[in-house]
Amino acid sequence: MIALGSDHAGFELKHSIIKHLEEIKLEYKDFGCFSEESADYAEYAELVARAIVDGKFEQGILCCGTGVGISIAANKIRGIRAACCSDRFSAEATRLHNDANILCLGGRVVSPAKANELVDLFLDTKFSGEERHIRRIKQITELENKEYAKANEKNDETAESEKADDIKEEVTEEIKDEQ
Repeated sequence: MIALGSDHAGFELKHSIIKHLEEIKLEYKDFGCFSEESADYAEYAELVARAIVDGKFEQGILCCGTGVGISIAANKIRGIRAACCSDRFSAEATRLHNDANILCLGGRVVSPAKANELVDLFLDTKFSGEERHIRRIKQITELENKEYAKANEKNDETAESEKADDIKEEVTEEIKDEQ
């Protein structure tokens, strides 16, 4: 099953892709947005990306105006390899070499016919499994893990600092009460 999402600028293209998926009898779930009313792409990128990393879906397709913003947002989720593609070579290579799990498309960049072509290529292409590509994906995962660890370390330091400030405030109040 394919996870789908878009903002308002990718809404029309997403609906063209939905029709195509229905024609080729592929199941999907649309995570929104559900109209052409202004919507922020990060919200829908997160919904689709989390559904994939949670193992509920294997792959996703996201659409915004250019495909770039929604791909940046999706790639903030650990374990996501989202690729913005507007040509056949990139759509195939990102699966073959990068084992990308989300295809991002621009509603203002690619036509519905081109989008359907890229969707088919992306979904039909399997990861090559070649050692050099596995090694590179592991390097990407290591980068993610380093950033995740740094963020947690920073959060721990912030929490410790806030705790120290709270204790300092309590002690100061106790001293004032004693006087």
